[in-house]
Amino acid sequence: MYLLQKNFPLKEKNTFGITVLAKDYLSVESETDLPDFFRKNNSAWHQKRLFLGAGSNLLFVSDYKGLVIQPLIMGICLTSENNYEVEVEVGAGVPWDLFVAHCVEKGWHGIENLSLIPGNTGAVPVQNIGAYGVEADSVIKLVKGIDLTTLEKTSFSREACKFEYRSSLFKVQLKEQFMVTSVVFRLSKSPDFKTGYEGLEHKIDQYGKINLQNIRKAIIAIRQSKLPDPAVYGNAGSFFKNPVVPASVAYSLKNSHPELPVYPIGSGVVKLAAGWLIDKAGWKGKSFGKAAVHDKQALVIINKGGASGTEIFRLSELIAEDVLQKFNIHLEREVQIIGA
Repeated sequence: MYLLQKNFPLKEKNTFGITVLAKDYLSVESETDLPDFFRKNNSAWHQKRLFLGAGSNLLFVSDYKGLVIQPLIMGICLTSENNYEVEVEVGAGVPWDLFVAHCVEKGWHGIENLSLIPGNTGAVPVQNIGAYGVEADSVIKLVKGIDLTTLEKTSFSREACKFEYRSSLFKVQLKEQFMVTSVVFRLSKSPDFKTGYEGLEHKIDQYGKINLQNIRKAIIAIRQSKLPDPAVYGNAGSFFKNPVVPASVAYSLKNSHPELPVYPIGSGVVKLAAGWLIDKAGWKGKSFGKAAVHDKQALVIINKGGASGTEIFRLSELIAEDVLQKFNIHLEREVQIIGA
């Protein structure tokens, strides 16, 4: 069943808590809803479209003068199992951390490091979420959805999704064209723990032996100690991507800043810690009107209460300009800017 609403308030639909309206807001609860809606509403074909998950990775800077589509398709279904692995299909509307908790409870390995990442499962392949040494594409088998050029069900194998660091086919080439309805994950029944991320092993030790439950507890504790609760201070988690640069650039910078964290990722490139660059540039805890850089994690911009999207966006621009000037490193936003 689908529901179309006009001039719909989006404040509760984005984790920054920005007060904006959508000209049209469509919620869909099954994979047949979207084709049904478009077949009955010819004018919708000509509207700008935004697919909305839980609103945890975007920033509205104005009202949205198009059609916001939110898939609320639920369900966690075990589709295949053998002695070594399982395949699980998850509806796009399932809260991501609810699914992670389910997997940990079942003893399925692969996504425990992605605990407490906000958002719904449908956004996971779009953004190719990642944390603590694990990225979602490592466990995704299929992404299913509706192609809005044909209104047909379509699925993409992992290889066809063009996954990159915090990006995918759905975020770039098929933006506004493809709505994810479900994702099929392939998870292991055998341990393959990824605990090499800085500080993670030490935190796990506080809970006892290394297992799924204790990894999840440790990651939740680390995230809660660093990241603000969106219910208290509106935010979208990491605002910027960690920049990927040639190794020569990174180690040249490290010569003048020996404490700079660098993470080799192969092929002569390394990942830098954007939060460190922002902190070193002096932005941690700084305010700009009703927006601010979080005082515990410089990678996070917060809404202190009543900030506009434009205010938060402008703060992000000032940060990026300053980091470029001081380190000659370009910061790219991880958060999508809507309405700029």
